[in-house]
Amino acid sequence: PMETIDGVTLPSYQGDNINKEEPFTAEARKPDPERMMQAYHQCTQTLNILRGFSTGGYAKMSNLQRWTLDFVKQTPMGSRYRKLASTIQESLAFMKSCGVDIDAPPFTEVDFFTAHECLLLPYEEALTRVDSTSGKFYDTSAHLLWVGERTRQPGFAHFEFVRGLANPLGVKISDNASPEDVLEILNTFNPKNTPGRVVLITRMGEQGIREKLPPIIDAVQKAGKHVVWVSDPVHGNGFKAENGFKTRSFNAIRDELGAFFDVHKQMGSHPGGIHLEMTGKDVTECLGGDLNEVTLEGGRGLATKYETHCDPRLNSVQSLELAFFVAEKMREAKGLPHYEI
Repeated sequence: PMETIDGVTLPSYQGDNINKEEPFTAEARKPDPERMMQAYHQCTQTLNILRGFSTGGYAKMSNLQRWTLDFVKQTPMGSRYRKLASTIQESLAFMKSCGVDIDAPPFTEVDFFTAHECLLLPYEEALTRVDSTSGKFYDTSAHLLWVGERTRQPGFAHFEFVRGLANPLGVKISDNASPEDVLEILNTFNPKNTPGRVVLITRMGEQGIREKLPPIIDAVQKAGKHVVWVSDPVHGNGFKAENGFKTRSFNAIRDELGAFFDVHKQMGSHPGGIHLEMTGKDVTECLGGDLNEVTLEGGRGLATKYETHCDPRLNSVQSLELAFFVAEKMREAKGLPHYEI
């Protein structure tokens, strides 16, 4: 693909792993394999930070009050979080008085796993190894790899690459996917029908979830296939705003997520996870939100703190709003009453 600016045509920016977005020069847009090495080292540093946080004491349940940034604490959503944290800490204090060791690993450490889209095949191939004990191939760039809506076609490179991996695999499913498409994917990726092997990640928009997902779930259930159902409510709700910014609607994201829970309750299936793109920063990249709403223009307009180089992300307050919304949907699915904090 090519891009033209002021009469100059150059190869398109294809992501930091391949070339540079700026400056708009032939040298910057030339693919550079060294950028994959830089990406690898940056990922290594990030994983080391995650390991430090997850096992070094920061994950202790008693640290609940420290897990929010200062600017979040000043919001009503931050206040709601603090009240919930206080309730949990009271429960921990009661458990401690009963003789439970709340400094034991289950209360102080967490396991974490990584996942990303299998997109840049030279990078993924370079990190694929054969396990000496089983003879199986594992892509060591992540625990779970997924293929996207545009790369899940049988017979094409990405599909054929991941089908040979022993990693858990994810597949993005849009409202263009038919029940037959999904069953073909499951039969190919998981011929032994191993539980946990395949994650189906739906990205359909609210209407697509309500209309297209039920027949897919029905076909999977009738075929007796084991899958993990995950919602990706962000990628099906992106658009270009009037002022030129690539954005997403918070309300549309929430509506799709709500539909995901409603449909699985209707079908008797289990909503197994959520895929979001978010940040702890107070960015203005996704429109909407009940608190500190991001608007098209003005003091909280998109241009105010639009920092992403790729997809727009939910900010910290929007993420907390969504977390509480999900908690309520989970309580609702279990028949529990609304929990006021």
